[in-house]
Order: sequence, then C-alpha cells, then structure tokens
Amino acid sequence: MERFIGQLSLLVRDYDEALDFYINTLGFELVADTVLTPQKRWVVIKPANTQNQGCQLLLARAADARQEACIGNQSGGRVWLFLYTDDFERDYDLLQRKGVTIVRPPSQEVYGRVLVFQDLYGNLWDLIEPDPTVG
Repeated sequence: MERFIGQLSLLVRDYDEALDFYINTLGFELVADTVLTPQKRWVVIKPANTQNQGCQLLLARAADARQEACIGNQSGGRVWLFLYTDDFERDYDLLQRKGVTIVRPPSQEVYGRVLVFQDLYGNLWDLIEPDPTVG
C-alpha cells in the first residue's frame, strides 16, 4: 500500500467560524462534516479544485485550556502550512480582496513566488507558486 500524509489536524476555536473563513475567504471546500458527539464533529476541508493531490485539514475544536492556548500557534510562530497555487496573482488578489493579513509581501525565491499570510487564528501560511524549472 502507498503511504502518504492524508490529513493534518488544525486546532480551531469554533467549527462554524473556521468553516466560514476557510470556505468563504480562502476558497476551500467541505469534504466531511459529521457529528460525533454533542461537542465533537469530524470536519474535513481541502483547497477547492484539487483531485487527490495534497493534504486535507481536519478542523479540531480545542477541547481544553491547553489546546485553546495552542490555537493559532501550532508551529511555535513559524510558517506551518503551505498552500500551492498555479496562479499566484489570482490567489494574491483573492487574499487582498477578502482582507486576509499578509505578513510578508510577495517575493521571488529560487523555488518560486511566495508570500506569507495569516489565517483567522494567526497561523502562518505560505502561498507558493512553484518555479517549474526547480525540482
């Protein structure tokens, strides 16, 4: 069997608040939303228009004070998630129109065009359009 990372768990304060941001602001799509208990749901999202490429995000509502303290800082302040695009300008324009905080403006790096943005909780993301000539 092939091995791959299929999902990452992303701590959120509230399922519906997170869904609103990731779907209506970043353009993700809902994969699953199943009620498990009155307090817990299985909520999975992914970037829209992807086939079986990349990783999905499992939105995990923080269950206690320790988890709540980690919302928005799951990576200790470093860029944690990497959103690849085939059209940097389109997605940069979308982020700006939706009022997403751009932490580091666009730059051209050896691996491609990149900027850093924050999600609604403060997690840092790279938006990357890879340079096709770099392996």
